[in-house]
Amino acid sequence: TPAADCPVGAFAIAGPIEGRSSRVTNLTWNVDADRLEQTLGLRRVGLLNDLEAVAWGIPALAEDDLAELYPGECEPGNACVVAAGTGLGEAGLYWDGSGHRPFPTEGGHADFAPTDEREFALLQHLQPRYGRVSWERVVSGMGIANIHGFMVRWRRSVTPDWLAQEFARGDRSAAIASAAAAGRCAVCIETMELFFRLYGREAGNLALKQMALGGVYLGGGIAPKNLAALRASQFLDGFFAKGRMEPLMRRMPVRVILREDTALLGAARFMAA
Repeated sequence: TPAADCPVGAFAIAGPIEGRSSRVTNLTWNVDADRLEQTLGLRRVGLLNDLEAVAWGIPALAEDDLAELYPGECEPGNACVVAAGTGLGEAGLYWDGSGHRPFPTEGGHADFAPTDEREFALLQHLQPRYGRVSWERVVSGMGIANIHGFMVRWRRSVTPDWLAQEFARGDRSAAIASAAAAGRCAVCIETMELFFRLYGREAGNLALKQMALGGVYLGGGIAPKNLAALRASQFLDGFFAKGRMEPLMRRMPVRVILREDTALLGAARFMAA
């Protein structure tokens, strides 16, 4: 039952919002704002994309809520959010001259674009399983597992028994990241190296398309949970690798969002607005 002093609610959905409803991309849920109002007894319900909610939350963050990956030049301008976690979410923040206006995208579902022999082999490895391969298939929790499966085949390696047991017990991607961080598995190390470089490439793609001179923010669970590995990785090499546009990319600050409830703050700001 909603509290008397909180008659409204906002729901951040991992999928595109169409009017007052949304179908969750990676689940079979249909979310309808009108039905939620009736069922929950709320005066008003708003729906927004989950990464749009993160974008709304960014102005509410303090300096301690962010970890700087690259300082850039901190210019006024558009910004963007890229979040690798369960999936790959992306959102933009349009600069209107006095503040940012968040908007959603479904950029994580754009086509994965390989650039060298190994990445082309990764694409070919994933095509029989998925048909069309999006960036989300390689830059996400499932992406870590997908890259690892490819690396085992690419290196003609065998997954050690202790790692197979870790896979059976829980989160496959977390086990791979942990094994890489501990230096226990060469294939896991190579997996995470490629993952972070691809993450940087796609973050740079979004930043370039949106001219994100106001900043690039990394959300989701993977970046903050693997911050030391991210800092030591080739993420920024992938981010900057935009040919003639590299000088432009080097003007963009890159920060990691550390606060887990940023989307909650953003949903509240969205409804207040």
